[in-house]
Amino acid sequence: MSEPQRSARTITWQRRRASAAAFWHEFTTNKGGLVGLGLLALIVLLSVLAPWFIDEAALDVTKATGTPLQAPSWDYPLGTDVDGRSVLLMTFWGARVSLLVGFAATVLSVFIGTLVGIAAAHFGGWVSGLLLRFTDFFLVLPSLVLAMALSAVLPRGIMTIIVAVGVTSWPTTARLVRAQTLTIESRPYIERARALGGGHPHIIGTHVLPAVMPLVLANTTLVVGNSIIAESTLSFLGLGDPNAISWGSMLQTALSSGAVTANAWWYILPPGLAIVVIVLSFTLVGRALEMVLNPRLKQGGRA
Repeated sequence: MSEPQRSARTITWQRRRASAAAFWHEFTTNKGGLVGLGLLALIVLLSVLAPWFIDEAALDVTKATGTPLQAPSWDYPLGTDVDGRSVLLMTFWGARVSLLVGFAATVLSVFIGTLVGIAAAHFGGWVSGLLLRFTDFFLVLPSLVLAMALSAVLPRGIMTIIVAVGVTSWPTTARLVRAQTLTIESRPYIERARALGGGHPHIIGTHVLPAVMPLVLANTTLVVGNSIIAESTLSFLGLGDPNAISWGSMLQTALSSGAVTANAWWYILPPGLAIVVIVLSFTLVGRALEMVLNPRLKQGGRA
């Protein structure tokens, strides 16, 4: 590598570091975003470390040591479920499934939405018309109803929930990415790139995609929260994996086992509050990212 190339790469690296530092400094000024990020880090850490401090045998209904629907005590801080298992341990373990489905379904949804949105804006013509009609079809259909139909048809399991949520929640991302791509491709440097012979892969990969990614990142944090709610809803309706413990399946079992009529609040509140906290955390982080990445929102908030 020649000296000018090394110098150019060094300058690029320094600019990226300076941009990342400025981004983090701006993000830290948003207290809500910091609170949401701290809560997310704690929840993710607990879910990752759950197998290290939770014996999976304690979640087996045949090996439960507590009495059914036992009130909170020293041995069971959040009481027990209808099978005598610790609700506290089940809540920690359920975070693994809920987060896995939330993140995986979001990756699938954002990938489809970004691909469709960029293609519709970049190619235009009949390609744009076809993709927009396809997007409108999914926008008209209630995504939760469509996800329920897919979950009922496909074999029950975590992968089915991921696919059902991912392939039904991408239209909003596609519309957002398309609008941003149209704005980017109207700028003069895109015309210069085309005049210099830049093909579709070069323009999309070098100019459009890097400019769209910040918006996609901010939108992703909001999609994760919606995916977790969708997974919890499907599990609550009995369409989830019957062998996996998730927050939605805990609520479904609590309802069907008579925990509500038995006033076993310790069985209902933990998974419900866990869903609220994690969705709120993702929302706070997403709004903070929007404020940082979109100066117009920041100026509007100050005004």
